[in-house]
Amino acid sequence: MSPTFGIAFGGGGARGLAHIHVIEALDELGIKPVAIAGSSIGAIMGAGMAAGMAGKDIHDYARSILGRRAEVASRMWRARPGTIAEAMQNGIRVSQFNVERILKAFLPEAIPETFAELKIPLKVTATDYFGHKLAVFDEGDLHSALAASAAIPAVFRPVMRDGRLLIDGGIYNPVPFDLIEHDADIIIGVDVVGAPEEADRKQPTSVDLMFGATQLMMQSIIANKLKQGQPHILVRPAVSKYRVLDFLKIDALMNDTADIKDELKRQVEKVVEARGAKGKRGKRVAG
Repeated sequence: MSPTFGIAFGGGGARGLAHIHVIEALDELGIKPVAIAGSSIGAIMGAGMAAGMAGKDIHDYARSILGRRAEVASRMWRARPGTIAEAMQNGIRVSQFNVERILKAFLPEAIPETFAELKIPLKVTATDYFGHKLAVFDEGDLHSALAASAAIPAVFRPVMRDGRLLIDGGIYNPVPFDLIEHDADIIIGVDVVGAPEEADRKQPTSVDLMFGATQLMMQSIIANKLKQGQPHILVRPAVSKYRVLDFLKIDALMNDTADIKDELKRQVEKVVEARGAKGKRGKRVAG
């Protein structure tokens, strides 16, 4: 019997566009996961896959929007505050976009309103800010869970859900493979956190330092998690040269990370072959 697969898509902002290659590779291998987990951009990509979207469809949709500045500007305009009162809520916060409005303007129609409507079970992470812990959503309203998971501090406002103030899921669990480790035979983790790079030796701005420090923190969390347990396959696309909000660089980013498709296919083949060989040895011993 063929092994089942689970996949965990990690957080990383625009760097998470590389997840599309992973979804396309699995499609080409004929692999349909039985469980998906995601943090931040990984939750959004995971929701697309869980909704039944093919990697090619996600790829085409992302390019049709992010590849055209005018289209991005139009959708951002749609996501603006509906009233002056909303804009002034809790004081003027021009630096904090409403992530729920942004997602509503950008998500494909194929992603449903609730977890129950998904075709593959999905677990979405967020960080419970005042509860000081990880929050995991797998039922109820899907869009608010995705918004909470993607609420990058200082960029997006926190999301209120179930009486909790929620921020970016990548803060507590950047690659949530542990959430599905018992849900499938083979677990794949995709790490798109990246790390700060010396781009042209320029002095990093305060914003660069803030996002870079977050990357280092997330990498430390991932390293500690891997000491406790590991997914059967862990892939890390070459995304470090891209910043968290470099969505408009989709063409360059996708070109730079295209080789991850073949790498993933090789790793899947290797793990499946190893499982098959182990199974045959077991049968001989039993016989």
